[in-house]
Amino acid sequence: MELITRTELPVGQCEIKHSYKLMLMGSCFTENIGNRLSVNKFRCDINPFGVLYNPMSIREALTQIIKNKTYTPDDLMQSRGLWFSLMHHSSFSSFNIDECLDNINSRINESSEFLTKADWLVLTFGTARVYRWNEDGHIVGNCHKLNEKLFSRSILDVDDIVTSYSNLISVLRIVNPGIRILFTVSPIRHAKDGMHGNQISKSVLLLAIDKICSSNDGCYYFPSYEIMMDELRDYRFYADDMLHPSGKAVDYIWERFSETYFNRETIDSIKACNEITRALGHKPFNPDSEAYRGFLSQILLKIEALKEKFTYLDVEKEIELCRTLLKK
Repeated sequence: MELITRTELPVGQCEIKHSYKLMLMGSCFTENIGNRLSVNKFRCDINPFGVLYNPMSIREALTQIIKNKTYTPDDLMQSRGLWFSLMHHSSFSSFNIDECLDNINSRINESSEFLTKADWLVLTFGTARVYRWNEDGHIVGNCHKLNEKLFSRSILDVDDIVTSYSNLISVLRIVNPGIRILFTVSPIRHAKDGMHGNQISKSVLLLAIDKICSSNDGCYYFPSYEIMMDELRDYRFYADDMLHPSGKAVDYIWERFSETYFNRETIDSIKACNEITRALGHKPFNPDSEAYRGFLSQILLKIEALKEKFTYLDVEKEIELCRTLLKK
């Protein structure tokens, strides 16, 4: 008996393998999936500007990464003694201007190099509503709790998003001809706009992505929003705020993501990594016993065998931890 309305998963899209490099940018849902990928030993660069919600801020961040922009004091603002960039998340802010610039520039430099070698770019749009800085009309990535009168709020036009991303993809393909781009819409609802307003915003994003993927080769869509809305309708799949997906919901969407993009070899290597992680997290009754040392030796052999089979897996931390515990 089928008790849920299943969302059709994409068919025939390219695989995502451990040997690939992935850059992920966008809303906080990006970090949910990005962290799952990182924990499972995929090579990822996650949100080099911090969390960004709207397509235009994500596009501007990517443009700056492609150009390897260097921020100067003129690009920063200061409020209540704190230096920050209107394009960056508050995690980059600092009371020391040099520290703020170093945080921003070192991250852009790393991501600029990573992007030229990335196999996948995963973009998650959260909202079509944007804030413009009144002084120059530029769309910002973060308002940093400044007075709302300093900004003007509006909703993006579908065709403007499509045009800007078609241009961006053309530039991106110059620096990285083989990169594939995966779009998704965040399942997190923006209640500030009301439920109807949230649906309008999400609709703009969905229409724009559909047009982008239809007119640009190597662009794909994964239905994380639809999975949340149709397959996980019950509020037990939401966090306490009744807006964000719960951990169980993220786990479910991750499973559906895995079904779509991972082959059997990738799934097997994920399972092997998870078994090793669980084993290393085991708390022994007697850490000085020969039995525990034998247990660690077996784990080390498993890790080394895994590394030999999948040479691209980064398991150096696990190997070092095992060796450290064996020396005690």
